[in-house]
Amino acid sequence: MKSQDVRKQFLDFFESKGHLIVPSAPIVLKDDPTLMFNNSGMAQFKEYFLGNGTPKSKRIADTQKCLRVSGKHNDLEEVGIDTYHHTMFEMLGNWSFGDYFKKEAIHWAWELLTEVYKIPKDILYVSVFEGNPDENVPFDQEAWDIWKTLIAEDRIILGNKKDNFWEMGDQGPCGPCSEIHVDIRSAEEKALVSGKDLVNNDHPHVVEIWNNVFMEFNRKADGSLEKLPAQHVDTGMGFERLCMVLQNVQSNYDTDVFTPIIREIETITGAKYTIKAKDEAEDKVNIAIRVIADHVRAVAFSIADGQLPSNTGAGYVIRRILRRAIRYGFTFLDTKEPFIYKLVETLSAQMGGSFPEIRSQKELCANVIREEESSFLRTLDQGLILLDTIIAKSSEKVISGKKAFELYDTYGFPIDLTALILSEKGLSLDESEFESELQKQKERSRAASKVKAGDWQILREDDDEEFIGYDHTEATVKITRYRKVVSAKDGEIFQLVFNMTPFYPEGGGQVGDKGYFETGNGDVIYIIDTKKENNLIIHFVKDLPANVTETFKAIVYENQRFESAANHSATHLMHQALRTILGTHVEQKGSLVNRNNLRFDFSHYAKVTDEEIQQVEDFVNARIQEQLPLIERRNVPFAQAVEEGAMALFGEKYGDNVRAIKFGNSMELCGGIHVKNTADIWYFKIVSEGAVAAGIRRIEAITSVKVKEYFASQSEKLTAINGVLKNPQDPIKAVVSLQEENAKLKKQLEVLLKDKAKNMKGELAKELQDINGIQFLAKQVDLSPEGAKDLAYELGTLGTNIFLVLATAEEGKPMLTCYISKELVADKKLNAGQVVRELGKYIQGGGGGQPFFATAGGKNADGIAEALAKAVEFVK
Repeated sequence: MKSQDVRKQFLDFFESKGHLIVPSAPIVLKDDPTLMFNNSGMAQFKEYFLGNGTPKSKRIADTQKCLRVSGKHNDLEEVGIDTYHHTMFEMLGNWSFGDYFKKEAIHWAWELLTEVYKIPKDILYVSVFEGNPDENVPFDQEAWDIWKTLIAEDRIILGNKKDNFWEMGDQGPCGPCSEIHVDIRSAEEKALVSGKDLVNNDHPHVVEIWNNVFMEFNRKADGSLEKLPAQHVDTGMGFERLCMVLQNVQSNYDTDVFTPIIREIETITGAKYTIKAKDEAEDKVNIAIRVIADHVRAVAFSIADGQLPSNTGAGYVIRRILRRAIRYGFTFLDTKEPFIYKLVETLSAQMGGSFPEIRSQKELCANVIREEESSFLRTLDQGLILLDTIIAKSSEKVISGKKAFELYDTYGFPIDLTALILSEKGLSLDESEFESELQKQKERSRAASKVKAGDWQILREDDDEEFIGYDHTEATVKITRYRKVVSAKDGEIFQLVFNMTPFYPEGGGQVGDKGYFETGNGDVIYIIDTKKENNLIIHFVKDLPANVTETFKAIVYENQRFESAANHSATHLMHQALRTILGTHVEQKGSLVNRNNLRFDFSHYAKVTDEEIQQVEDFVNARIQEQLPLIERRNVPFAQAVEEGAMALFGEKYGDNVRAIKFGNSMELCGGIHVKNTADIWYFKIVSEGAVAAGIRRIEAITSVKVKEYFASQSEKLTAINGVLKNPQDPIKAVVSLQEENAKLKKQLEVLLKDKAKNMKGELAKELQDINGIQFLAKQVDLSPEGAKDLAYELGTLGTNIFLVLATAEEGKPMLTCYISKELVADKKLNAGQVVRELGKYIQGGGGGQPFFATAGGKNADGIAEALAKAVEFVK
């Protein structure tokens, strides 16, 4: 059965059981600050389990793209080493929100597996929760009794809290679970050891394929459990593992989920993937191919959903996954040029039907991956030079783990590659010291990010939270719930939820509102931020009011909101301008809107020219001059809004009903705050444009008050320039005149430096040493790098068999210049490029050139003396 059929039969089965089939949420979460990525099928439904929202249906099923590479669920280091862990995987799931419970969930799981998929019953095992007396949670007798009617009792296993009690996190909904495991070993292996003994013991062919979670409890901050008001079902089945079983293979990577990508890797690299490796070398190649095949899926889908590789947060995780794939290819497949980006085409053809975003964003994914590959391969080259420097400076056979950690931490140079190179040179790494440094870093990171949240204190159950911020900036409110949160970053803060709020929570690129609320006795509590979590609008404050049950007057800082709104509305107009001027291929890939400026990332494959930037500015300012009124439509059916021309952004999650924002011909789906008329923006000015990644450009711009400040600042600078230039009639003409004069002086200086080099020629000729018939000189000279080049060629005219290494340190930047007579290159096989690469290590740099002339730049001028001292070794 093909994987597409496996997926379809699952969804068709649960649709026949009255489930609403919903699409996968984006793999990158933008509205849940507690999670970086969608790491399970239930992540997009958290608000329903918590009681903070109402689902479209009480029965839902889907296939969800998941990523497990951070936090509690982190399988990254197992990926590729074994054959059943993945970074990105699909989770087939069905949910009941207060509807059916254990009986239906178990019976349907069994029916689908054994009657629809026709998996033999004698290779299946199930597990139920054995209970936990310490937490007063009993043995799951109900699940046991249900399973007894379907499967022999000797195939039912009791599981402990680790394996059979599922929790959303340290706090929140949780409950016992019942897992279904499959044993696909050969008959001979089964005869030796029972599959029952291998369940949950990391055997590659005795694996869990489906988990049925029965959410009955809520975990409180103190660790205790309380019953939930309603019982829910949350199930998840590993799509890749299920395909392995149904396609009768022994590895997820042997299914048609992965084989097309693996075949393409073989074609590109010339490596061969073998189902059973006969030796260690083949095993390493297999692991590398599995790593690449897995990781390209995770990276490509993350980029398609809007997360670019970067140095922080979720972007850093994506970059780390991709770099792991690159270094496996570099080390074990001998790939020294970018190639992983070529796999996106195969991935798109294979999965584009079920996940159209990978098809529509194919070009972007390939371009970003290719640029990241090129960049990291350069990093690897630089790391090799630095590692050689560490080795050269060490007199020990064991290389410092601290130095290796610096290489890993600062340059991203893989530690396993360091260890491999050292072993090839007969050296070893102080691994315990490296691990110690790594642990210290992890502890620092953990301490910095640790957050301890108390339980929500519920003051009012009846009041539904209502957002009124589109129409009001003030409101009379009551606190419905609050909790204390302690973190290393922010210290002790309180999170409040009001029955209604005018405060806009961070979202859609726009920052959350700030403001304050007043108590009855005149005290003021400042609201320092507003965010949304699990469908609750949360207000952050440093202090609680003395009486949390009274009524308060909540007030948004109008000036800050207005400036943010002006930038947000200008972002919409700029998006329209970019698509009009650059082309409809332009798509928003990220934005940030605050009171100071707006930042807009978009897909485009060339630098935006000065002329195009001016056209964009003119386009937006023309819309401002037209004084276009805001046309806002709330609760429009999604399909209707899109049909009417509203732009929906990739990577965003939209409900059935949406809010559409229209200024003239610009129409977008947006939940943010906007000005009432484009005239309120006053003026739009782009202040910078540049690349973020391959195929992604970033524009930063200002409006309103900040533009007025910008023009005032520019005016002050012009006045100051005029003062320096003695108030010329035409300041531009005066500056051009200065530039022309400067150019003439530079030419004169070049002539003087050449004369200086010629004068030095006679002095340095006397310093040439005869070593084994070679005229040798290694010396630092007080010249520019260009002057050193001229001097080297001048000295080269003195005769034959000349070998020169000249060093300069203009403005503290070290440079080595090597000149070798052509007869030495031919007869002695000396090579200037090789010389500067070796000597460049001492100035923490490198370079190259031709066999008779080459240069190397570096960072450490203090290493010049040692580099010059070592130069003589090439001629001795």
